[in-house]
Formats: sequence, C-alpha cells, structure tokens
Amino acid sequence: MPTRGPQGGQGRNPRVPGPTVPVYVISVAAELTGLHAQTLRQYDRVGLVSPGRTAGGGRRYSLRDIELLREVAELTAAGIGLEGVRRILELEHQVAALRSRNSELRSQVAELQAALEATLTSLKERRPNLPALRQPGGQPGAQPGSPLGPLNRFGDRR
Repeated sequence: MPTRGPQGGQGRNPRVPGPTVPVYVISVAAELTGLHAQTLRQYDRVGLVSPGRTAGGGRRYSLRDIELLREVAELTAAGIGLEGVRRILELEHQVAALRSRNSELRSQVAELQAALEATLTSLKERRPNLPALRQPGGQPGAQPGSPLGPLNRFGDRR
C-alpha cells in the first residue's frame, strides 16, 4: 500500500515533508541558509519571508522559505538593498505568473484551433458544394456591374 505524506500525497516518504510544510525552527533555518537568526527575524519583519507560526508564536520555515532566504542572501551580498530585493522578488513572482498564464492561453488557443478545424471539416463534409462567401482577392459584397458599388470594411456602401 502506498505511503501518505503529511500533505496526503501518495508515494511520499512519511518522514520527508513537502516543500511548503513549515517544519524548521529558526536556528535550523539560520544554519541552512548561513544567515544569523536575527537576520531571519528582520526579513520576517520587513515581509521578505513569511514563515509559518506555531500556536505559541514560534517561527517555522519550510524548504521553500529556505530557498527564498538563500536568494535574498545572494541579492543582498551583491549589494542590493532590502527594498530592491523585495521588488526583484515581486517581479520574479509576476514573471512566473505571466508565464503560467501565457502557457494556459496557448493551450486554450490550440484547443480552439483544433475545434475550429474539426467544425470546418465537418461543414465541408456535409455541404461540399456551398459557394464561397468571398472570392480570393475580391471585395466582400462586390457584384460585377452592381450600381451600388462594393461594401467597405464596415459593411456600408461607399
């Protein structure tokens, strides 16, 4: 029988928490990131990292929090201030969200194109002798010898 982890996922080792489960106390998080515990508290105060909290108010950091702290440490070591770091992280989050949305929209466009092609194929099979609405290169609504003249792009006579 597959094991269930703390998040209820199948196939996970029950002793290994998921990346978002806050399990590391501040001293362990400080050791894993190479930062001082007071620095972690400061990052929490300014909102760069928001660790989980125990019922007693103690901070608990997840693996994702640890990765974020390492990124903050790299940026500050490169000379970027905390406001700059906050803005960079915010922009990175926006880029990730936009990439995800772009991917969703591309999938939706592909589905719609496939549905359109299927509809057109079905129509051609049902009515193979329907006349074309517009001749290639011709004006829509233009009748040879028509006294009214062709239609413009809004469907009005010129």
